Amino acid sequence: MEYYNYIKSLHLIFVITWFAGLFYIPRLFVYQIEAFHKPSPEKEILGKQLKLMAKRLWTIITWPSAILAVFFAIWLLLLIPSWLEQSWMHVKLAFVVLLIIYHIKTHVFYKQLQQDIVKKSSNFMRLWNEGATFILFAVVFLVILKNAFNWVFGVVGILVLGVLLMLGFKLYKHIRNKNPEA
Repeated sequence: MEYYNYIKSLHLIFVITWFAGLFYIPRLFVYQIEAFHKPSPEKEILGKQLKLMAKRLWTIITWPSAILAVFFAIWLLLLIPSWLEQSWMHVKLAFVVLLIIYHIKTHVFYKQLQQDIVKKSSNFMRLWNEGATFILFAVVFLVILKNAFNWVFGVVGILVLGVLLMLGFKLYKHIRNKNPEA
């Protein structure tokens, strides 16, 4: 247990860098998709640079951070296995599984865009970008509150956040349609 705070600190650091990657990579996807529809030579110049940026972010920061965050989380659970008996931890682990699924699906989008396969719109990627935000809110509230009843309020808060994000997205789209440079 003397190393507990070090392990917890490393877990938190890699969770933060993992989320940083998950927050930024869909933005790069937005730019890649928009660049794909530009005329030559802009399409090729932007596409090449954005692919390189995405590759570095995804392979040097995001994937290693995900692996290390999970590694240190497992280590923490081995140190304090009683957490697995608590209901808040069950819900948190469900969100972690959802986060891993989100990460893997994001990897599918990454691989497609690296091969110039554009199956989604930039608007879809803007919405996809909010997925990690929902998971982050849920996990932080769960870890801090550690209470299933209070978690219900957290879910309501997440839903309100979702509505606000969608309204913000629609407002941004409206502004962008009026002024394409925005």
